[in-house]
Parts: sequence; C-alpha cells; structure tokens
Amino acid sequence: MSNSHVPLSEQTVGGYLAALAARVPAPGGGAAAALHAAQAAALVAMVARYTTGPRYAEHADLVARIAERCDRERERALRLADDDAAAFTAVTEAYALPKDTPAAKHHRTAAIAAALAAAAAPPAEVIGVADALMDLAEAVLPVANRNVLSDVAAASEAARAAATTARLNVEINLGGIRDEKVRTELGAVLERVDPVAERAAVVERAVRDVLV
Repeated sequence: MSNSHVPLSEQTVGGYLAALAARVPAPGGGAAAALHAAQAAALVAMVARYTTGPRYAEHADLVARIAERCDRERERALRLADDDAAAFTAVTEAYALPKDTPAAKHHRTAAIAAALAAAAAPPAEVIGVADALMDLAEAVLPVANRNVLSDVAAASEAARAAATTARLNVEINLGGIRDEKVRTELGAVLERVDPVAERAAVVERAVRDVLV
C-alpha cells in the first residue's frame, strides 16, 4: 500500500510530507487545508488543558467542553483530509475515461461534473470546521492560561489558513459543476471564509496586545 492510501492519522509527519511533495494526484491542497484545521483544533485543545487547576476552577466546565469539542473537530478534519484525497483521485479517474464516441463523451462529461461536485464537498466542510474552531479560540481566549496565550493566536492563524486554502480548493472545482443547487450551496459556504480570516486577525491582535 502506498503512503498516499494510508489514513493521515496513521502516517508520520515525514511520510505525509513526502506524499504531499510527490508527483501524485493526492494528497494536495485540500488535504493541507484539512491538516491546518486539525492543527488549529489541537492547539486550542492544548490551551484548554493548560487552563485547569484551582486558579481556573470557575472556568472548568467551559475549558472541558472546549477541549472535548476540539478533539472531535480534530478527528473530523483528519477524516476530511482522507476524504479529499479520495475525492480528488476520483476526479483524475473521471478525466481518464474514454471520449472516443459521442456516448462516451457524454458519460465522461457527466462523470467529471459529478466527481468535481464530490471533490468540492470536503474542502467546503473544512471551511465549516475552521469557522467552528474560531468560535472555540474566541471562547478560550479570555480565560486562557497566559503561558500558552500565543497558542490561541497560532490556532486562529491555522484556522484562517484552513479556510482560505479550502476556499481555493472549492473554487477550482466550481467551473466544472453543472448542478446549480450545488453551486449555490458552495457559494454560500465560500462567503464564510472572509469572516473567519477577519476573526483570526482580531484574535491575533488581541494576543499580541497582551504579549508585546
């Protein structure tokens, strides 16, 4: 089994990067976007777990909920990285279909459109993950252990990268999607990206105001 078919959660960092650098269809930018989101989730969870003990007792329920939600979002992001790789592989297979007859061309065109719509789904969901992670970063920021405050900003920047990278991977598929309902739904998802980036900038500034 090639490393590109091993679930991301089971790969080493070096193995994943080698697969990303290789001349293979996947993993690519979509998987990278999902991994940005997974790292954002892990960072916020870490901050929450450092914000425990008697000093933070009044916030114990909040930080516990944040940590648990981040763990779920991390697993979701890793799943989406694998989903993205599988979906993009399906796109390359659709483009490889024969087109030597009118019927074959019609089948190929329909297969490509369907594969592109499926390929847009994982990065679109990554945008939702990034949005949720900004909620969690903003929630932990006011109560966070100041020794790990910079990691809240790092998490927000990772969430921003997840959203903006995922947007590119949705947009590159839009041109070949024929279903207007799907196009409209994806357009609505894309509108969530700029607010995520703006919120990440606000968190970063808030953290730097404390640290600098």
